[in-house]
Amino acid sequence: MSEFNLPLGWTETTLGNTLISVIGGGTPSRKVPAYFDGHIPWFTVKDMKALRPNDAEEHISEEAIADSATNLIPANTLIVATRIALGRAIRPTVACAINQDLKALVLGNGISSDFLLYWVGANQRVIQDLGSGTTVSGIRLEALHGLPLHLPPAAEQTRIVAKLEELLSDLDAGVAELKAAQQKLGQYRQSLLKAAVEGALTAEWRANNSPKETGAQLLERILTERRARWEAKQLAKFKEQSKKPPKDWQKKYPEPVQPDTSDLPELPEGWVWASLDQLVAESSYGTSVKCSYESNGIPVLRIPNVSGGSLDLRDMKFSNVDLSLDKDAPLAIGDVLVIRTNGSIGLVGRAAAVVTDLPAPHYFASYLLRLRCVETTCVHRWILAVLTAHTGRRWLEARAASSAGQHNISLSTLLTMPIPLPPTTEQSIVLAEFEAGNEVIKRQDEATNLSLEQSSAQRQNILRAAFASELVPQDPNDEPASVLLERIRAERAAKESVKKTRGRKTKRSIRSE
Repeated sequence: MSEFNLPLGWTETTLGNTLISVIGGGTPSRKVPAYFDGHIPWFTVKDMKALRPNDAEEHISEEAIADSATNLIPANTLIVATRIALGRAIRPTVACAINQDLKALVLGNGISSDFLLYWVGANQRVIQDLGSGTTVSGIRLEALHGLPLHLPPAAEQTRIVAKLEELLSDLDAGVAELKAAQQKLGQYRQSLLKAAVEGALTAEWRANNSPKETGAQLLERILTERRARWEAKQLAKFKEQSKKPPKDWQKKYPEPVQPDTSDLPELPEGWVWASLDQLVAESSYGTSVKCSYESNGIPVLRIPNVSGGSLDLRDMKFSNVDLSLDKDAPLAIGDVLVIRTNGSIGLVGRAAAVVTDLPAPHYFASYLLRLRCVETTCVHRWILAVLTAHTGRRWLEARAASSAGQHNISLSTLLTMPIPLPPTTEQSIVLAEFEAGNEVIKRQDEATNLSLEQSSAQRQNILRAAFASELVPQDPNDEPASVLLERIRAERAAKESVKKTRGRKTKRSIRSE
């Protein structure tokens, strides 16, 4: 425990000494649908969004409680996460049940559940550091019981909670306003994207200008170049193998998928529908070799590196083995990387474009797809805009397959995506206007994030002051916390004695009494 001069009436103890008991949870069998057709809120980590929730996403029946490891928890009981979301706590205002990742703490009389609710939040980092586990971090009950606690008298706990409510309510209101503003920025960005990819952003420009090359002519040029690249690659292979090109070898050219325009809206004048397949010369999956931070191999981009439309090279891993890449294999200007699989459907289809030369050869991991565009003036940036727009997101999410909690978009499916293709000149104008507007949005978003970070720091400072006895004055008339703990010790011993006398009973037998 850190050095701390205990104020009058406070005592140095552990969390376990304030408890009467700990109640565990569990998950009823999903094979019995009736278990999840009840009225009792069943809390899991995903329900820990508010400090005092009054409902959960899922509900279970009394039979589910009787036939599983979960238990009925009285309203206003302190519940803490002991797996996955360490350092989180809630006090549901309703009777509920919990799953195996949570524990309900039954407190001794005189211990404020709200005091400990805030105390857990103030000690979130300490609790997280005690977690262990290779895939899912958890904290053992002994470690939870042993958490050091500076406990004030019961009356002072109440005063501390009242002061925290006063200070944090204003802070939380400000945070809510910031998050609402952030949401509006996201909505404005989507509105801007929609106007861009549907042509509304350049409607006035089209009325006064006639580009030299239409979208249809651009597509024809891309398709001609696409085939020429394939033929050049085939001829290079024949030469490398010292083989003469066979008769009619050009007929083996894999024609790109045509866009299905049956249910697509009419496009602005000069635009044309194309499939993603028509606009890319090559498409591929990444490498599945193991990577690490310490390796000296080639940098391999992963999901965290595909951020906000551009590549983020700050958190790089490197291949553990030589990838033996061809000279054209590393990422290059004109490439678009797309996340193909993830546990979150919102991440599937998220993309980033390579718009500048990278400082060194980089490759990408197997859960990313690479689209190498034929035309690199701005088509790769245009594809990125379409993928990111709301209509693009809807198309991707509707076609993503789901299995074992993972969502996936296959390369063959992605290549069928319809792309509205304007003339190159108009693409440049649209992208310039969108990127200018998006830059303003990004700056405002960064300022909002900074304010949120400052609010979070201020919250921690307030909590730190509360549990360092700096928020409210001490009252010499308060019963000392040491006396309180003595009473709780006696209360706990009495309940243990009753439990031993009654013996072990099943939940069903208890309900029948």
